Amino acid sequence: MAYSVVTPKPGGSDVLEVREIDVPAPGPGEVLLRHTAIGVNYIDTYFRTGLYPWPVEADLVLGAEAAGVIEALGAGVDDYAVGDRVAYVSANGAYASHRTIAASQLVRLPDNVPDETAAGCMVKGLTARYLLHDSFKVEPDHNVLFHAAAGGVGQIAGQWLAAMGVHAIGTAGGPEKCALALQHGYAHVIDYRSEDFVEKTRELVPDGVEVVYDAVGKDTYPGSLHCLKMHGTMVSFGQASGVAADFKLADLAAGSFHVTRPILFHFTALPGWLDRASNELFSLIGEGTIKVDVNQSFDLRDAGRAHDALEGRQTTGSTVLIP
Repeated sequence: MAYSVVTPKPGGSDVLEVREIDVPAPGPGEVLLRHTAIGVNYIDTYFRTGLYPWPVEADLVLGAEAAGVIEALGAGVDDYAVGDRVAYVSANGAYASHRTIAASQLVRLPDNVPDETAAGCMVKGLTARYLLHDSFKVEPDHNVLFHAAAGGVGQIAGQWLAAMGVHAIGTAGGPEKCALALQHGYAHVIDYRSEDFVEKTRELVPDGVEVVYDAVGKDTYPGSLHCLKMHGTMVSFGQASGVAADFKLADLAAGSFHVTRPILFHFTALPGWLDRASNELFSLIGEGTIKVDVNQSFDLRDAGRAHDALEGRQTTGSTVLIP
């Protein structure tokens, strides 16, 4: 039976509904995918709650990344074949056993990258890629502060930074998560539950860091700015604790700071970026430089439980749904 998990209207995790669907037929330039693993990300909760605007009035199918097998080809698709293993990132639509999608959005999976790994790293790994190379170009002599270092993006970014020879400081909540972050490339990890991360960062780097990567939002602002060196950059790429509503442009005058709020899909829309970035990511995974920890797995029908765990900060690494 083909089915999808639908969000009829914005709300809590309890609004998610499982609905049977007909297996769709691919149109021109599209393929039909049978999903084998689907990634769960904070952006899914942002859409579910209505924090991000919906592209439809009702019955939104969440999900920004997945891996699967091609089961049918639409007219004009010549680069893929039935049976190919592929993965993708997309604004929504992944919480389903089957879906159609434009072939131009796909990337082919190497044999040494399992489906669950791909589904757990497309959004997080490509996010890490644009954070470290595009939103702010990190150099080996830089000092970096990365919040939520034990999370999915944080773990991949820590390993990537270590491979680049960058001195990276992470923050995490509690001894277990701090220990986990230290295992993923960070030179130091600050427990924000028992330490003042601004004071500790300034102890480690008295002049401040070149860049702070912040997906926490309300709870870490304006502290993130206070960790920056003169002319430093804050990259805000999420708001797990809520929006930093008290942000003012005048705050940047304290150190001639820079701030940017990037979105993954603005990078995947650039010609050639998706292929280059995914090939680089898969190469690092394949050679063992980056290990993707898929630490939670839920049945697709239990997507609400997965959201509860994510929003309750009860997860580490990546979380996937299995149809």
